[in-house]
Amino acid sequence: MMTNTDSRVTIHMAASLDGFIARKDGGVDWIETSDEFADGDTLDPEFAAAFLKTIDCYVMGSRTYETALNFEAQGFGWAYGDKPVYVLTSRNLARARDTVEFHSGDLAQFVNGRLKPKFNTIWFVGGGVVSGECLRLGLADEIRYSILPILIGDGMQFFEKLDRDVALHLAEVKAYKSGMVALCYEVRGHRGEPRNAT
Repeated sequence: MMTNTDSRVTIHMAASLDGFIARKDGGVDWIETSDEFADGDTLDPEFAAAFLKTIDCYVMGSRTYETALNFEAQGFGWAYGDKPVYVLTSRNLARARDTVEFHSGDLAQFVNGRLKPKFNTIWFVGGGVVSGECLRLGLADEIRYSILPILIGDGMQFFEKLDRDVALHLAEVKAYKSGMVALCYEVRGHRGEPRNAT
């Protein structure tokens, strides 16, 4: 099978400053923070919409999928538009829309064999177990980490059970008026260079 060399795997997560993506019970009520950083950029809705169009598909765990369904039920809409969404689970979950597909099994085989030949930009959007597995298997090219201006003390970690150090290269930093800081890191290879270095 042909490998798509242009394909890029991104892990994206919004988390508290102390590194939690949800409370222990899965709650994300803290995500609507109220802060104001005068020197920050304004998140331009048109830029955000254009950027989201560059994402070809999303990959998530079952708890993230259930959170997305819960947001939709509360009237916030479906965050992933009409893009394909792959939910990693062995549970029997309700398929909310035609764009959702469930997968269980070997993650590296799934990403390299099914997703990379088909998609250029693959975004892992949660949760901690899925993100950790993606890094452990060496599948991620970059990490985008949106830090919200809040500490919640305990909860589900951004990356669960990493078994080794993962060297990163800071590629971009942006601070927004909302107090959110967006960091973009390239995942480095075994010798310290970015994985996709030519």
